[in-house]
Amino acid sequence: MSTPGPNPAVADGGTPAPLQAGPGHSPWDDAVLAAVLMTIDPVGTGGVALRALPGPVRDQWLSIMRDLQPEGTPMRRIPLHVADGRLLGGLDLAATLNAGRPVAEKGLLVEADGGVVELAMAERIAPGTAARLNMAFDSGEVVLERDGLAMRTPSRFAVVALDEGVGEDEGLLNALLDRLAFHLELNYVRYDQAIACNYDVEDVLAARPRLPGVTITDTQVETLCNIALALGIPSLRASIFASRVACAHAALEERTEVTDEDLAVAGRLVLAPRATQLPPMEPPPDAEPPPPEPEEPNQDEEQSNQEPQEPQELQDKILDATKAAIPAGLLAQLQMGKLRRSRARATGKAGAVQNAPSRGRPAGVLRGEPRAGQRLNVIETLRSAAPWQRIRREERARAGKPSNRLEIRQDDFRITRFKHKSESTTIFVVDASGSSALHRLAEAKGAVELLLADCYVRRDQVALVAFRGQGAEVLLPPTRSLVRAKRSLAGLPGGGGTPLASGIDLGMMLADGVQRRGGTPVLIVMTDGRANVARDGTGGRTRANEEALAAARAVRSLEIPALVIDTSPRPQPQGRELAKEMGAVYLPLPHADANALNQAVRATAG
Repeated sequence: MSTPGPNPAVADGGTPAPLQAGPGHSPWDDAVLAAVLMTIDPVGTGGVALRALPGPVRDQWLSIMRDLQPEGTPMRRIPLHVADGRLLGGLDLAATLNAGRPVAEKGLLVEADGGVVELAMAERIAPGTAARLNMAFDSGEVVLERDGLAMRTPSRFAVVALDEGVGEDEGLLNALLDRLAFHLELNYVRYDQAIACNYDVEDVLAARPRLPGVTITDTQVETLCNIALALGIPSLRASIFASRVACAHAALEERTEVTDEDLAVAGRLVLAPRATQLPPMEPPPDAEPPPPEPEEPNQDEEQSNQEPQEPQELQDKILDATKAAIPAGLLAQLQMGKLRRSRARATGKAGAVQNAPSRGRPAGVLRGEPRAGQRLNVIETLRSAAPWQRIRREERARAGKPSNRLEIRQDDFRITRFKHKSESTTIFVVDASGSSALHRLAEAKGAVELLLADCYVRRDQVALVAFRGQGAEVLLPPTRSLVRAKRSLAGLPGGGGTPLASGIDLGMMLADGVQRRGGTPVLIVMTDGRANVARDGTGGRTRANEEALAAARAVRSLEIPALVIDTSPRPQPQGRELAKEMGAVYLPLPHADANALNQAVRATAG
């Protein structure tokens, strides 16, 4: 057996490869090693988050992972829209009706006890499903309390979450991602590299009995914790996973004690993909004068001074190995995508998720009658009625009535609940006043045209409100038409006073109309915040500013997602105060072009 040798992965030069691997180790060999270590300690490592599009490389990794599982290991695949009854278990309808008493059936998580669960399209998993999965993960059992059943069943498994996200705003939920030790990226692995596997199931079977006897010292655990801290990893699970992976690798290499090599593997596979910052740089050698050398130290003093350095030397050594495994460009992407990813969680790519009576995808059931187009869920209705059949037959017998084979009452009715994503509408409210309007309006035009180009993919609409002189007007109603937008933007004038309150009021009215129609509005206010015209068209900075802040508070009361872009050459307190009162994201962009403005807007809109 041998550890994977150096085989740097290099993407094609002509295609963009923002996440190229660091030097020294092949991503494919590391991915195979992660599959082996996960199989040796499935519960201790949690599993793998595998980010890769469907294709031969991902299929090859899955095939290797399945072949590594010992015979008899349960393997279950969880579909994207799995029902709670199938996931956690519940009432076996057919067996209950035949037996006349509640009969429970196992769910997928219970069936996978001691094995592996494959989570299909994990980037789109519902938060509720992820929460139930995490609960079973943390407790090691499934607690079932539904349909007249109350039971606890052991459920300890590893998860292989298949992430097919294509953008920075698509990925696993953080709560699920944090519980998986390995974060693998195979999108940039070529097919001809995805071949080798130096391990087989016999290696796994030989390593498992050795794993409980592997020891790791407190100093080594402290070293992993310090490295996680230096890399900006906030979760304690990362350090725990790294310790378990180091032990699993030592067991794989037929060792009873964890060595520096095992720590380096744990740092490379567990800590490096989670890094959010690089370790602080050492000061330059001439920044401070070197400390004076002690006079004639004896040998004992030299040994006492060197001993405390050993943990630091070990940490530096492992840290260097971990830093080498951080993909090039990853940290820059994290900084760029931080705002975008956080906002995407709140708004969604195609609007917020809303309940609907009869359209969208099924999202559970509710007790109720099938009225106003709502659909009766026959299976769930039968499931709710099944446990009571014996009692109802006895009641009818006592009343002298003939017994029915199946008695359904009104309280048993269940209707299907649906959810759908609403359409997003980005509303620009642009300050077209004064001398600064000329170049700001040009940026707004450019940003609107760039956003419209994405409308066919993002299902967004764009609207434009301009305020100048004594009032505000809608220059572009919500539309996806690029031709119409360009025609309206071509004649956008500028100059005059700054009726900021009127502009915010008009933008808010548009946003409120979008909300009432079931859409999701996003308000983008581009101004320097220096209002000087009140709502009635009269001048006066004090009154105009008070009305602008009142309009901003009205936007916040409607809970409209908003972004305030401070367009002044030097950001002023007025813009920040306006954003605070609006509950909006504040972004000073004194010298932004259309591309930068487009990126900021997309980060807010998701």
